[in-house]
Amino acid sequence: MKRVLMLACAALLLASAASAQIHLDVTLGGKTLDVRDANNKLLGTYQISPGMAKHPTPPGSFTIKKIVWNPPWTPPKAGWAKGKKPTAANDPKNPMKVVKIFFKEPDLYLHGTGDEQMLGDPASHGCIRLSSADAYALAKLVMQNGGAAKDEAWYQNVINGGKTVKVAIPKPVPIRIGA
Repeated sequence: MKRVLMLACAALLLASAASAQIHLDVTLGGKTLDVRDANNKLLGTYQISPGMAKHPTPPGSFTIKKIVWNPPWTPPKAGWAKGKKPTAANDPKNPMKVVKIFFKEPDLYLHGTGDEQMLGDPASHGCIRLSSADAYALAKLVMQNGGAAKDEAWYQNVINGGKTVKVAIPKPVPIRIGA
């Protein structure tokens, strides 16, 4: 009995260590993304642009397991992208801007936008857009709370270095997308 109790306690400790300290709640109708701590306390709210009616952002529960800094953009094999050309990392025309935060692989993520005046309106093809500054801050927060924390110098080196850097999130961060 004592051994079973010890194993159960160890399993609980491992389960709590494997989960992130924050979670994200997206309200598509309100066009907001809330960051909440483990006690559901609101830590911050970001204005977003969800998917358009023809390309909606899917509702549901997902987890963030990967972030790509300085992502290149390759047009998807979709009608809306016909004739679009790929853009390199750090290209001013790159629609991803500085970071992609994957919530439904392979093609749906949170990312910055060069069309910040469109924030608050449906504007994407299923992804969730944020201001570039907000996407940067959110990616750092996800990394810190997802077990992939880095110091400020690391972020500056990545951004200024211009190379694409993929980061696995050891403690996946939950994201719930609702109406």
